[in-house]
Amino acid sequence: MSSAYSATPQKNFKNTFDDQPGRIESQEPLIISLSKVTRRDGNRVGGKNASLGELLKSLAPKGIRIPDGFAITSNAYRAFIRENELEALINDQLARFHENPDTLQEVGLAIREKILAANLSEELKSEILSAYGRMTGDDLAPASVAVRSSATAEDLPEASFAGQLETFLNITGADTLLDACRKCFASLFTDRAISYRRHKRFTETDIAVSVGVQRMVRSDKACSGVMFSIDTETGFPNVILINSAWGLGETVVQGIVDPDEFEIFKPLLLNESVRPILSKRCGAKAEKLIYSDREDTPTKLIATSMSDRTKLTLTDPEILTLARWAALIEDHYGQPMDMEWAKDGETGDLFVVQARPETVESRKTGGMLRRYRLKGEGEKLTHGLAVGDAIASAVVNRIDSAENIKDFKEGSILVTRSTDPDWAPVMKKAAAIVTDHGGRTSHAAIVSRELGLPAVIGAENATEVLSDGQTVTVSCAEGSTGVVYDGAIEFEVEEVDLSSIPNTRTEVMLNLAQPSGAFRWWRFPADGVGLVRIEFIISNLIKVHPMALLNFGEVKDKSARAEIDSLTAGYANKSDFFVDRLAQGVARIAAAFFPKPVIVRLSDFKTNEYAGLIGGAQFETREDNPMIGWRGASRYYDESYRAAFALECASITRVRNEIGLTNVKLMIPFCRTLEEADKVINELSENGLVRGENALEIYVMAEVPSNVFLAEKFAERFDGFSIGSNDLTQLTLGIDRDSERLQPLFDERNEAVKTAIESLLKKAKATNTPVGICGEAPSNYPEFTQFLVSQGINSISVSPDSFVTAKDAVARTEADQQ
Repeated sequence: MSSAYSATPQKNFKNTFDDQPGRIESQEPLIISLSKVTRRDGNRVGGKNASLGELLKSLAPKGIRIPDGFAITSNAYRAFIRENELEALINDQLARFHENPDTLQEVGLAIREKILAANLSEELKSEILSAYGRMTGDDLAPASVAVRSSATAEDLPEASFAGQLETFLNITGADTLLDACRKCFASLFTDRAISYRRHKRFTETDIAVSVGVQRMVRSDKACSGVMFSIDTETGFPNVILINSAWGLGETVVQGIVDPDEFEIFKPLLLNESVRPILSKRCGAKAEKLIYSDREDTPTKLIATSMSDRTKLTLTDPEILTLARWAALIEDHYGQPMDMEWAKDGETGDLFVVQARPETVESRKTGGMLRRYRLKGEGEKLTHGLAVGDAIASAVVNRIDSAENIKDFKEGSILVTRSTDPDWAPVMKKAAAIVTDHGGRTSHAAIVSRELGLPAVIGAENATEVLSDGQTVTVSCAEGSTGVVYDGAIEFEVEEVDLSSIPNTRTEVMLNLAQPSGAFRWWRFPADGVGLVRIEFIISNLIKVHPMALLNFGEVKDKSARAEIDSLTAGYANKSDFFVDRLAQGVARIAAAFFPKPVIVRLSDFKTNEYAGLIGGAQFETREDNPMIGWRGASRYYDESYRAAFALECASITRVRNEIGLTNVKLMIPFCRTLEEADKVINELSENGLVRGENALEIYVMAEVPSNVFLAEKFAERFDGFSIGSNDLTQLTLGIDRDSERLQPLFDERNEAVKTAIESLLKKAKATNTPVGICGEAPSNYPEFTQFLVSQGINSISVSPDSFVTAKDAVARTEADQQ
């Protein structure tokens, strides 16, 4: 946190302890209470302890719980080194490393062994044990404490030093505590810490270590984890990310388990009438770290029960409490933050146990956007959480344990089960990283992010399906899911200067289908989202036919029943799975552009597409021409589908009323007649979605010629039109848009289609009804965009890849009209 130490080139290696910048004077205390330090005391107690003191002093009064404790100061560390005459040895060994980096392991081991064999002074031991005794108080048993190393140059904006030094949990008793303190001193010279300082170009004179001793939170009996006040992959500033697992938090930090993940929308946290939880994902949580009865190994890793694996670790009120604390901490520090938290299983209380600046996404400039795009296809070998948005092709180098990292070949793709800080030196040499386990806040994810490497985290079977020496492509450019493809697939990189995108009177919006990629586009100066395709969310996040969920007992296909059971694990009611997943998908997109409008098109599957969903064949009839069959609006009020449509309505109601994203508007597809429009509006109303209530607007797709012919009357029932150019072309020209034979005739630029659009725009203008377009034509044909602007369309919605081109075309047309 302190800026007293800056990254400087290591040109002249100086004595580590002489003439030290910001050196603490000898009269400084050896021990200081955490409640008596602030973030300005980083040179006295290190970044981690200074931040804890800041939290205790400034944020505990606001209701945030932080365990108290004390810090062994950096002055005590320096005195320890001097009293044991270790300066010369350390300086000589580090000089040897800087002359020859290959000596890293020998140098680190030599320094650590000497520190661990050295003695703490009687004065220091007395002060440590006296402070520890005050923590124990009148309790019969000694206090259980966490002993954390805190470097004086850690948690800086330009370098986090995350995981470089050691932490020891469930330390109990005088001798064990003193031993842990000595180990913390030694951890300043772990291989990874020495290597990290060299990589970040810190001079050794800048670094000392403090030790924080903090009362343990009994999260071994509950849960703990990590949270960020920024999206760690895209830098989207309006979301808080929480990762959680059962037991002590080291399993989350080190990526040992696949944690639960929660996303919370920050701007609505102070609105107590809503619950702005965007998503809840249940992780596998196969193991947990708990207290051990053995003094030599104070913690142990055990298997998690099957019931706990399928159960979320936090309740909604707990999620929101942590999120509000994260927002308060971010506001206090004035920058995005990386925090650790824990829940006490004995009291049920939540605590924040660490806070440091986020050092990757928050430091990126917003002027340039780099986009990676695959140009070919390949066999998908495995997938997991995507870290970053880059792509890399190289050979696999599978490393099974930290003992074998010396065998890693620079420039290859590191594949392993999980990483911890010992892996940091070799991770710097990788082209990409793939792990079996971990979440977005695990060690592998954090280090990959800081190094700018694409990484696929929590792939589960990566070490089984990826072979040493195999050429693969790691792609993190397709949303929140990272994919490993077989072979070297060609890709391209495009840099977009966001500051060069022109302003336009005509709104230019985005068409989005994948919630996982929504946060990638928050920096685009888009005017909102003109089309969210619900059927894509159903296909990818739900996968099951809604009637199969509503009537699970009647599903005859045994394999479908097994799949549905697996997908809905943890849900008492299978239809709740549909409502929950769909709400999460819509909410994530709506949050990315809040408060700008996000127009959600209700489901528009054809019967053959519905039949392709799990369990769907049983509930669908076969149609010879499903493209003009039972689709869109005609389903919503039909007795055979009404109950399923009610699930969609429940999802949208949750997004708007419970989560609070009232920027969501609705759009009705394939509405053929005025009578049908009235039935659908009534159906929506009966399901709690009343036009005009809570600012709800309802649009209609203009894709059937009747929508054009009767535009004035449709305008009485709806708040706007959105032209579906594909279906309007199909029905105007009488062409089945799926027919390969007729494809040469299918053209949205046909005069008849353009005449229909002109007519619609004229009638809509007369009734003061806004008109947009969400079809593919503006993305495919810049001249079609120019035609639409010249006719006075209100908005154009295009795919993200076409946004810059569309903006330029609109700007040129508007300039020509002046």
